[in-house]
Amino acid sequence: MRPFDGRRVLLGVTGGIASYKSVVLARLLTQAGAEVDVVMTRAAQEFVGAITFEAVTGRRSYSEIFGAGNALDHIRLAREASLFVVAPATADFLARAAHGHADDLLTASLLANTAPVVLVPAMNDRMWANSQTARNVKLLRDAGITVLDPEEGPLAAGEGSGPGRMPEPETILAHLGRTLEPPGPLRGRRVVVTAGATRESIDPVRFISNHSTGRMGVAITDAAWRRGADVLLVAAHVQVKPSGGGAVEMVDTVAEMHYAVERALHEADVLVMAAAPADFRPAAPSGSKIKKKAGDDPAPIILTRTEDVLHSTIGSRKKGAVIVGFALETEDLIANGVAKLEQKALDMIVVNSAVEEGAGFGSDTNRVFILTRNGEREDVPLMAKSDLADVILDRVEMLIDGR
Repeated sequence: MRPFDGRRVLLGVTGGIASYKSVVLARLLTQAGAEVDVVMTRAAQEFVGAITFEAVTGRRSYSEIFGAGNALDHIRLAREASLFVVAPATADFLARAAHGHADDLLTASLLANTAPVVLVPAMNDRMWANSQTARNVKLLRDAGITVLDPEEGPLAAGEGSGPGRMPEPETILAHLGRTLEPPGPLRGRRVVVTAGATRESIDPVRFISNHSTGRMGVAITDAAWRRGADVLLVAAHVQVKPSGGGAVEMVDTVAEMHYAVERALHEADVLVMAAAPADFRPAAPSGSKIKKKAGDDPAPIILTRTEDVLHSTIGSRKKGAVIVGFALETEDLIANGVAKLEQKALDMIVVNSAVEEGAGFGSDTNRVFILTRNGEREDVPLMAKSDLADVILDRVEMLIDGR
């Protein structure tokens, strides 16, 4: 998995209740292709055992700086690391790291390290708000170390809710991927992605929609953010959430999506229209629930066309922007894709089948054809939507480079 495959990650674990999440993070890193070396403080071992990390990484874990055979572990581990992450990073660890202590294996390894560093704080909300913690975090950030902000949410038993909670492992993984991703054409670019299914009301309780879950659009959002882009996701009833950063604007109808896209396009370097907006809406939705009456046939629902978001926003596009569309078809995939490519003035269109097993709505995988304005066609085999997102963005970066 890009960009972890074959990379060595040093994962430091300190003594906090959130260390149980670190086991999941170690597993995710390993599944993504990284080789994970876990360094545990003595306090961390009070919460989770070393054998647990060895079971999910397939590698031994480390904790002692003293003893035969351990003398140079801090140097070797630091030298071999492509990325140094500490999760959770307690208030005590932040203080020791900020002031250059090297009194255990983890802090000594940090001082010997030259790879990028990401610290993930987790503590009580009052400890996070303490002025001394704030000064330590500033010292670390001023030294070029990335310190993530903790999330708000339930804390330890009896402590209620507040800022101090360690982010979920999937969120941390996304930040680590962004740190490891080499600079490319998308870094610093404004990227707008749409995802999900709009809803057009028939009455206050019924609507016209489709089976889109938004998985493909969210995967593209995550991949673009990981590559360093400034991302806006325009989301209509998506069933998954982005794991990375960027802004999210929630919409309901095609009209709302049209407005959001048109407003954002003036500054967008890339638009990826991966959503499935409804093609039709009721011409006169009822203001009250349509009742079913015994013996009566239902009244017909007169439909009218919705706005074509891509076609109607052609005039709003930033000069030189790369515009990518999607086409979900049941027949004549290539011919229909080419027609939409031309009608909507696209640079590239991604075409897939709604009836092929493993592709289309609701699946974690997809198989597509990528068509470009200059007549190129690429048949992309069945793969995870997360991997397909990178294939698509690779082609987008090639288009950016060609401008």
